Amino acid sequence: GAASAADITPAVAADTESANEHLQKALAYYQSGEYATAVLEFETVLQLDDLPPDLHQQAEIYAGVAEEYLAGRSLQPTGYAIIGFGNYRENSTSAGSGETDDAFLMLRGGGRLNYTLSEVSSLNGSLDYRFREYSDSDRRRDSDLRWNGSYRHRFDDNNLTAGVRGRVSYRGEGDYRNDYGVFSTYRILLDENDQLTLGAEFRRRSYPEGRLRSRSRNIAELTANWNRSLQDGKASFSLDAFGGWENATEDRLDGNSSFYGLSPTYNFTINDQWGGYVFFWWQNDSYNSERYSSEPPDDVVSVETRADDLYELGGGLTWEFGDGWSLNPEILYIEDNSNILAV
Repeated sequence: GAASAADITPAVAADTESANEHLQKALAYYQSGEYATAVLEFETVLQLDDLPPDLHQQAEIYAGVAEEYLAGRSLQPTGYAIIGFGNYRENSTSAGSGETDDAFLMLRGGGRLNYTLSEVSSLNGSLDYRFREYSDSDRRRDSDLRWNGSYRHRFDDNNLTAGVRGRVSYRGEGDYRNDYGVFSTYRILLDENDQLTLGAEFRRRSYPEGRLRSRSRNIAELTANWNRSLQDGKASFSLDAFGGWENATEDRLDGNSSFYGLSPTYNFTINDQWGGYVFFWWQNDSYNSERYSSEPPDDVVSVETRADDLYELGGGLTWEFGDGWSLNPEILYIEDNSNILAV
């Protein structure tokens, strides 16, 4: 016969109720337009990678998976396809280079799989392929496949994730870059409007052969992310902080390096069809091997260690004009500064 409530252990019953309560609460937030708050509730039970930047679309994707979960389906797949057109303009001061102004075609597609093992654990995986071709036939094509597989366990309102991830990238002229490593994150739901995620990763960046082989290195990195829901769930602010160490396993010109940086992001909802986002990203790289540096036009030669500051500033709008269809105009500004003239 059917099991009674008394046949279920208190621990399992509490966990089951907690998962369902979070998802039902998240769906209520989603239906009332409080998308940022809904996403925080969804992420107490579910984990999805490679989400779009728009809060409404994030919550919409999570809502579909949550309904599958609540219906008792163990496997919850999702997928996406993106086509884009743009223009890349570069005003470079590097030695031997000049301005570039290229149109490009961008293609991207991928999918996610969540598999529920129990009320408190799941397996998660994703594939994301990105391709970009420029109008200048002398410019390389960018091709990039990213993958991720992880195990997730929930402790009340918090989550521990451990897994492997990486990417394979075509770097032009027959050269490839392979990244692969292990990672772990611990996500803490502080309250209905705040979450904190702490992470650690060790990865290998390998250029198997060719002109870029000397750039191969091992990377250890620590991360922290704070995400807060604002404006009654209509907006969110997140702040990423990160830092780590790179061990140059080949004869890299500048040797080993340390790095650290910050990245704030603001996402906002205009209405059910329109949303937007702005972000800033900064990273400092400090190398430990001295090298000769020339500084035209005076041709002053010095011996010093390399230090870089890398910046990105971007933003965009998202118009969801149909069920599962959206248009995303975006602009991105990139600036790289170094005390060493690139060669």
